[in-house]
Amino acid sequence: MCSDAEIAGFYPVSGASLVDALYEPHQALANCVLLHCEELGPLDCAALLDLDRRMHETGTAVIASVVPAALDDVFACIDQPHPEILVAPSRGDRLVALGRVMASRTSNRVREGAASEDVLRQLTEQVGQLAAQLDRLTGGERPVFRLESPTDGFRGADEAERRLIRSPRPPLPDPRLIRRIIAQRRARDKFFGSDLFADPAWDILLDLTAARAEHTRVSVTSLCIASGVPPTTALRWISQMIEAGLLERIENESDRRRAFILLSDKAAEAMARYFAELGKDGKLLV
Repeated sequence: MCSDAEIAGFYPVSGASLVDALYEPHQALANCVLLHCEELGPLDCAALLDLDRRMHETGTAVIASVVPAALDDVFACIDQPHPEILVAPSRGDRLVALGRVMASRTSNRVREGAASEDVLRQLTEQVGQLAAQLDRLTGGERPVFRLESPTDGFRGADEAERRLIRSPRPPLPDPRLIRRIIAQRRARDKFFGSDLFADPAWDILLDLTAARAEHTRVSVTSLCIASGVPPTTALRWISQMIEAGLLERIENESDRRRAFILLSDKAAEAMARYFAELGKDGKLLV
C-alpha cells in the first residue's frame, strides 16, 4: 500500500497497528490514513472509533481496504462524510481511491467553486483509466470498479412536493411483490450480464422498501449483496444516497460495531406513491 501511495503522489510517513494508534493518541495524523482490515476484535474497533474521531477533528482522509467479513465492523466505526472503503480491492482500486483523495486535496488548495469540481472530475476519470490500464498490464482478472462523474443530489420538483403535502401517503406495497420484482431484475443478468445494468440505486431502494414493509433492518453487507454490484461500488452509491437524503445510517444501540441502513421517510413516501401509481398488482412493472 505504501508503494501505491507514493505512485499517487503521497509521502508515507509512518505505519502502525490500530491498537498502537490507540495507545499513541497524541501522534499527529497525516493528510490521509490508509487502513488494511481483515479481522477486528473489540480493542481494534475501539481504536478505530477513536481514530475516526481524530480524523473528523483534523479533516484527515481515510482509505480502508477490508475483507467482506470485516465490512460491517469497519462501516460502523468509520463515520466520515466521504470515506473510501474498498472491499477486497485490486491494486487498481487502491490507486483510484488514492487518486481521488489526492485530486480532492489538490483542487481544494488551488481552486474553489464549480471550477474545482470540474478539475476533480477530470482527474478522477484519468486516474480510473490509468488504473484500468495497470490492471490489464499486470494480468489482473478482476476489473477496476466503474467510476462515474458526480451528480447533483436528489431533488423533488416543487409541484410534486406540494402534492405530497396535500394528500396522505399510501401504504407501502406488499413486500412479497417487491421481492418478486427484485428476483425478476436479477434474472436479467442471465441473459444480458450484470454490467449492462450496473446502476444499483433502484435495487437499493427496492430492497430497503421491502425491509421497511417487513419491519426489518438491513446491514451494510446485506445491502451491498442486494445491490447486485461489487461492494466497493455499492458503498459509494450508499454514501451518495445518504447525502441525498434517500437513506439513513442508524447505529446499533446494543453494539456500536454495527450499523444499519434504512430508507428515509422522504424516500419511503416516494416509493409508496410510485407503487400506488402503478397499481396494487404491479402489472405495469417491467
